[in-house]
Amino acid sequence: MTTAPTAGRPAGATASAVSPHAAPPPAPTELSEVKGWFFPDDQMLFDWFLARQLDREEPGDLLEVGAYQGKSAIFMGSYLREGDAFTVCDLFDAPAGDTANSAEMERSYATLTRHSFEANYLSFHDDLPEVIQGLSSTVRDRVAASSVRFAHIDASHLYEHVRGDIETSRGLLHPHGVVALDDYRSAHCPGVAAAAWGAVVSGGLHAICLTEHKMYATWGDPAPLREELLAHVAGRDDLWHEVQEVAGAPLLRIKGRNGGAVAPAQPVSRHPKPAPEPAPEPEPEQVVAPRPAPDPAAGAPKASTAPKPRRSPLRRFAVNVLPPFLTKAVVRIRDTRRTGA
Repeated sequence: MTTAPTAGRPAGATASAVSPHAAPPPAPTELSEVKGWFFPDDQMLFDWFLARQLDREEPGDLLEVGAYQGKSAIFMGSYLREGDAFTVCDLFDAPAGDTANSAEMERSYATLTRHSFEANYLSFHDDLPEVIQGLSSTVRDRVAASSVRFAHIDASHLYEHVRGDIETSRGLLHPHGVVALDDYRSAHCPGVAAAAWGAVVSGGLHAICLTEHKMYATWGDPAPLREELLAHVAGRDDLWHEVQEVAGAPLLRIKGRNGGAVAPAQPVSRHPKPAPEPAPEPEPEQVVAPRPAPDPAAGAPKASTAPKPRRSPLRRFAVNVLPPFLTKAVVRIRDTRRTGA
């Protein structure tokens, strides 16, 4: 099976090629700055399954097939114990290997690079996972059988390839292991839905729960996981849930309520947020000197007593009786006589 991880970007999304000499993007200061589709509902469930395994000291390693920029891998890396292995497989910018996958990669994933994944991951963790740059069909040759306790499959959207990835997980997972399948219901990738539900209905995969984006399942006994998870979500006000019966077994549906699920603790970046620029100092206000209050002893100011100039009888006659143009003529004659005098 030649399965090409395509890193979780919705099919049909376009991207332009990135120059190898382009300036690297800013280092992420928090997980939300890493590009990707990894929502609080699923962060909550990753945390619940992985923390439960740590609390019970269940052995096993971690596996992710399809990494994109590393958002979910960074999150998973926070649950590694001393001695645990973490394997991440993606084509990144390697050849797809067959015609169908090449077309999908060319259409949707042209900007993926291993460098960007590694730079993002090392912004939160000291060491990189074991990176397989190539087809997911090679994972079974690089990961030991029955050695994985949690696997995240978010790779090709093509039916044959997804079916192969799911079947590979059967051989790699511990009996207590859990696999998370992305895009099990998305309209743009029906091949994923067909492969996921086919494995549940007739392939021996036991679905535990669903979110809007991922299915969580196990090849082992699902009953303890279902019961404990149901008790957990029933006690949270930020989550809505219901239990349905599918293929003769209970199935838990989970989603965030109005404001969405409360995300668990996030991995901490080694790059602190830049300090905010100080606010500009306000310009000093112009102070207007108050007008001095009047001196009560001086009394109210006196009005001017200077006599107003009086008009001559001739000017009064001209203004009141004559038309304006004659008035102006009379005034000119008078002014001329005075000047001559």
